[in-house]
Amino acid sequence: MPELFVLQAVPVKPTLLSPAVYEGTEHLRPCVLIASNFQIVQEQGKYTAEERAVEAMAEVVGAFPLILPALAEKLDLEQALFRADGLMIPGGISNVHPSCYGRPAKSEYGPFDRARDATTLPLIRAALEQGVPMLMICRGLQELNVALGGSLKLEPNDQPEAKKHGTPVSARSEDERFRIRQDIELVPGGKLAKILKAKRIRVNSLHSQIIDQLAPGLVVEAIAEDGSVEAASVDGAKNFALGVIFHPEYWAERDAPSLAILQAFGEAVRRYADSKRQSRPLERANA
Repeated sequence: MPELFVLQAVPVKPTLLSPAVYEGTEHLRPCVLIASNFQIVQEQGKYTAEERAVEAMAEVVGAFPLILPALAEKLDLEQALFRADGLMIPGGISNVHPSCYGRPAKSEYGPFDRARDATTLPLIRAALEQGVPMLMICRGLQELNVALGGSLKLEPNDQPEAKKHGTPVSARSEDERFRIRQDIELVPGGKLAKILKAKRIRVNSLHSQIIDQLAPGLVVEAIAEDGSVEAASVDGAKNFALGVIFHPEYWAERDAPSLAILQAFGEAVRRYADSKRQSRPLERANA
């Protein structure tokens, strides 16, 4: 009978990369971390992200997209953000668990992804502290609100489809699901209004939950016709920190407002990447 070899776990303490690793990296694309979902697919656990979100980071923003697994407390946030030039929190197939904002869990609020919640909420707070540029989309805006102390609620269920924020039940394809169909008002003088140079735009909202209590430190950037928050930014953020409940990544190559949002994020990512590279010689000189 052949001898069996048993692998034993060896504890390894991660160390930050030496600044020398970054020599000659000025031609590399900036790295944007993309938060993942945790899904069970055919009885196998998988870390996943929406295809359009990943493609938009690569093709529109011009970044190197890196999907960040929802490892919760096993994820070293310092290590992750050390490598990041930007952070994108995309939409998902689940909702933030109500216990994260002090509410009882009800089935109608689901489905849930506790692994993602346990990853993104502290990740958002750490990225804000470090000044990493962030773009948060759909569930991402909801996570931003919860991470900073806000709450969520279900949208009213008695509205006609044309007035609802959730996925249109009449949709028969992804393009129909993500069609641009709702008007929103931009807050005059706000960050989003300055990016889009507009007062009103049409968007593609696909969310069954809306912001209930706005978190302290968040500034409303846009509202829907029913008064719900469609976009918000972080007051006094060290860098780009914008959340939108709609999906600019889906039509970015054909819709001007969507493209403008991703381009603004991309510019912030490149500036941050350049500042990191410029700081590395100082770090080596002081080492």
